[in-house]
Amino acid sequence: MTEIWNILFNPLPNAIMTLLTGISLVYWLFSMLLGDGFDFGTDADIQFEGADVQDVDIDGDADAQADTDTEQHVEPSFFSKAMDFIYVGKAPMMVLVTLFKFIGWVVTIVSSLVLNLSAYGWKSVWILIPVFILSFFLLHYVAIPFVKLYKNVGYTGEEAYDFIGRVGKMRSSIHSDQLGAIELIINRDVIRLNVKSQDGLQLSYGDDVVITNQDPERKFYIVQKDINLNNI
Repeated sequence: MTEIWNILFNPLPNAIMTLLTGISLVYWLFSMLLGDGFDFGTDADIQFEGADVQDVDIDGDADAQADTDTEQHVEPSFFSKAMDFIYVGKAPMMVLVTLFKFIGWVVTIVSSLVLNLSAYGWKSVWILIPVFILSFFLLHYVAIPFVKLYKNVGYTGEEAYDFIGRVGKMRSSIHSDQLGAIELIINRDVIRLNVKSQDGLQLSYGDDVVITNQDPERKFYIVQKDINLNNI
């Protein structure tokens, strides 16, 4: 038992990842006790700058994204591509975060044993940088069964919310026909959406904007600057 405890919390990277993974475990235990479970209902969790989840085939994501890019004539940001790579919007965010932590935890434990990280003291914490990078790429494959499961049980992502009339903050600067992103919080869920400026007017990073309409093909939303007491 002492040996197992030592592996979990020594060296420092193991302790960090054990703590982070433990936090997720506590979260899911409380979720189970409160009856939320793994959120197999139609409540939204998060949707990020991607195509409608019901129209995307897991094995054809690359083609679907390419078609979307051609239709919109806008190159998605690096961050948007990264989020699509790990299926953000196609499974609840907490499920993906938990998987990421678990993968990182396993990789860190194995690395500490193989590379004898204990000999490096606190400097061993730098191993977490390559661990996080590797975990990100591994998540793409580990998450596939979960994404398919949520798709089969009818997980609808953003569709459970009516975004028209809601206020969010710009997370990019846009004008004319440029495609950008906004962030809004609904029921503690942080949601990012593709948007275009109404009438092509300039919108800057951090601006408060209100969603006024949705593209007929459901690829993005139309927004305009929100005029309130804070920005008059």
